[in-house]
Amino acid sequence: MKRSILIPLKVLTWLACLAPLALLVWEYITNTLGPDPTAAITFATGSTTLNILTISLAVTPVRKIIPQLSWLIKFRRLLGLFAFFYATLHLATYVVLYAGFDIPTMLDDVSKRKFIFIGVAAWLLLVPLALTSTNWAIRKMGGKNWNRLHKLVYLAVVCGVIHYWWQVKPGVLSPLSITIIVAALLLARPALDLIQKRRKPAVKPA
Repeated sequence: MKRSILIPLKVLTWLACLAPLALLVWEYITNTLGPDPTAAITFATGSTTLNILTISLAVTPVRKIIPQLSWLIKFRRLLGLFAFFYATLHLATYVVLYAGFDIPTMLDDVSKRKFIFIGVAAWLLLVPLALTSTNWAIRKMGGKNWNRLHKLVYLAVVCGVIHYWWQVKPGVLSPLSITIIVAALLLARPALDLIQKRRKPAVKPA
């Protein structure tokens, strides 16, 4: 894709990814976050994290199905960083607004409340991915090692979905749609790889 087209698309991606934060700030300023602002901020940052992670996971399957969209790979790193940004805001909401920076309370919650434990685990899995998101890191680690490390994103998104399920009340099915989409994307990868292998013509011995 030409650079003249790529730059506007990246600007639109930035705007789209920042839109949920802008909306939160606006609702805070106008006092329209609802009766429980902390819960509203927590839900918004958490759902945005999962949504952006899911979009980033869709990049590879879409590229394999539609080779003409191979340029989408240039957006995956940016999406991953925004996912980490919102995950950090989500965690910060708990640390600041719920726990009040009380370390003993936080340690107690992590050890006793499983949805907090799995949520922290998801964030920790994203940390090395964010730290190695630069071209310098890719050169230092080597492409293969970098790719192996960044497969942690699959585990992170699964932990994020579990965190969502464990956080809602029994019987609430709001996490179902994102669960189905994530499962479909994770299953699409090996399925598409298998299809591609079967399509390759067998090399006959000379």
